Amino acid sequence: MNWLVSLDVDCFRLINQSLSHPVLDWLMPRFSSNPLFAPALVVLAVLLLWRGATRGRVCAAMLLLVVGGLNNLAVDSLKHAYARPRPFLTLPEARLLMGRGGSYSLPSSHAANWFAGAVVACIYYRRSRWFMFPAATLVSLSRVYVGVHYPSDVLAGAAVGSVVGGGGVWLANRLWRGLGRRWFPLWWRRMPSLAAPVCHPDPLAWQPDQAVVRNPELAAQQQWLRLGYVLIAALLVARLAYLAGGHIELSEDEAYQWLWSKHLALSYYSKPPLIAYTQFLGTALWGDNEFGVRFFSPVIAAVVGWLVLRFFAREVNTRAAFWLVPVLAAVPLLAAGSVLMTIDPLSVLFWTAAMIAGWRACQSESRVRDWLWVGWWMGLGFLSKYTGLLQWVSLVVFSCLWSTARRQWRRPGPYLALLVNAACALPVLLWNAQHDWITLTHLHDRAGLSEPWRPTARFLLDFTASEAALLNPVFFGGMLWAAVAVWRKRRHNPFLMYLWSMGAPLFIIFWLYTLRARVQPNWIAPAVLPLFCVMVAYADSRWRAGVQQIQRWLVAGLALGLPVVVLAHDTNLVGKIIGRPLPPKFDPLRRVRAWREMAQVVGDARRALLAEGKPAFVIGDHYGISGLLSFYLPEAKAGVPAHPLVYCLSSDKPANQFGLWPGYAGRKGQNAIYVQHLYVPQPPPEQLVREFGSVSDLGVKEVVYRGRVLRRIQLFACRDLR
Repeated sequence: MNWLVSLDVDCFRLINQSLSHPVLDWLMPRFSSNPLFAPALVVLAVLLLWRGATRGRVCAAMLLLVVGGLNNLAVDSLKHAYARPRPFLTLPEARLLMGRGGSYSLPSSHAANWFAGAVVACIYYRRSRWFMFPAATLVSLSRVYVGVHYPSDVLAGAAVGSVVGGGGVWLANRLWRGLGRRWFPLWWRRMPSLAAPVCHPDPLAWQPDQAVVRNPELAAQQQWLRLGYVLIAALLVARLAYLAGGHIELSEDEAYQWLWSKHLALSYYSKPPLIAYTQFLGTALWGDNEFGVRFFSPVIAAVVGWLVLRFFAREVNTRAAFWLVPVLAAVPLLAAGSVLMTIDPLSVLFWTAAMIAGWRACQSESRVRDWLWVGWWMGLGFLSKYTGLLQWVSLVVFSCLWSTARRQWRRPGPYLALLVNAACALPVLLWNAQHDWITLTHLHDRAGLSEPWRPTARFLLDFTASEAALLNPVFFGGMLWAAVAVWRKRRHNPFLMYLWSMGAPLFIIFWLYTLRARVQPNWIAPAVLPLFCVMVAYADSRWRAGVQQIQRWLVAGLALGLPVVVLAHDTNLVGKIIGRPLPPKFDPLRRVRAWREMAQVVGDARRALLAEGKPAFVIGDHYGISGLLSFYLPEAKAGVPAHPLVYCLSSDKPANQFGLWPGYAGRKGQNAIYVQHLYVPQPPPEQLVREFGSVSDLGVKEVVYRGRVLRRIQLFACRDLR
């Protein structure tokens, strides 16, 4: 192997140094990473979808599946398996003509993607080989010339891309010919092959061997439902693969609640207990890593999708039920909730389950069991997020609007549901009774009720703008349009009015509350899904009435939302597209990046303090920083929960969950590093100065991620705890 490595290095030096020329120095970086590649790819995709007929659309789908999915998954897996450093990190003489890549070296992603795309394009358009393969070779060669890959990296990338490109199309075609014949008989009869796509205009008139469709109407309904199942499963696999790839780190709340999962209790300072138990189960299955913390988030998103798909298929129709799935996937707020494990995924899950059970319970022939399920799901919703109590407001609103539901209140069902909900709330009540009702005090202060009301429209405008962006501007407008239309015709369709009642009251309550205080955009998360159900159901009724603009609106929403969601999962792609990285303040992933680097900076400062001969611990200025340092400092994570190394700054009364756990008062005489996450330097807090014999400023440290300063922290060396 040594002579192969030597040959690889010699070839790298030949291409990177011996062949250097001013013209090539200007030209090769443009082949390696050209900002025009992305617009050209978008134009090509539009042409294939718009003018490419059946063959073009299948080719575009295969490029997305193979290059965007299978190939990147294979390349990322191999990169992490081999963990080969880039040549500019190991060869001091390497000429680096562009930005440093943050990933490993083997295999080359550029080479793999270009050769995978070339193979797929060649399968559907044979003449494309005269352009695609030379272009793929030139791009691969440029990666060596600019100093970011070894020759073996691009050869391996070309091999992986070619195998995945050809193998992906072959596998997809085999699955389509096997499973498609049984699951999607009408679509399969229309196009029996994906490798040589030919669309037959009338699937029933054309008679291939086997697959006789006896009930075309039923088959058409089942096809949409099955396609919805396939899409939900594909999204689940993609999200789990994304989390397993380690593209993002924990957020402050996730790390903070991970600490809760190591101190299981009946409730916590600011939130109900279910998030802690969910993270406890996830880390018990997969370990104390990002994947274990977040494992249940994509699983919950899949369960919610499955529940809504079946519910919508039963109450509306299967076509509308299917289209609801990609619509929800194109909403940035819901996409974030499908990969981040906070209280919102649990809240949305149980709100949705209670909504589905509540519709059955509100019918005239409902049984007591239906109401017991409503109470159970609402109880779990309360144990996830206190907003769950507001779902009773939704039920009351609907009862006022529909007489059949109003009559249910003369029966024991709703009161039994309320009793079950109250029983689920007992753990929170007992815990708060033991802790002087500290959660009520926190929620009172968080809601701004401790301050006099000064009406302002500033928070309302900020909230509305944030929701419009996070809910997809096209779909946000459609949601408001459908909500107003359904309200005007509230006597005509009780099902749409029920969905409206499950979402609109919560949205309106928080929207009006912005006249008093700031409301975070995710607070209305449980209301989003029922309101989007209203939108899709109403749009489906208008489309069936002959309004052709509905199809254009759907295409516009998906065309805007899906690319935004993809780029929001990896904003490094934006840098590759535009040729420069996003400024940190515009990077939505800033909150889930560079925490490991920050922990390394803090760890270095702590080790320097340890050299003075005394034990040293860490104090964070905020519970989120303390949680992240507990997770990303290896020595701190090893001590959780019995021997904590990281604490939050103490206060006269508990300001967060750290205030209810044993603090650092028992470490008298020891030293500490105080971490202050601020934008401008500030003096140490007075509380810190009173607690230690001396506090010295270590200065502001920059935390760098891929050449960008993502955040700044100020460190203080605190000596001799009093």
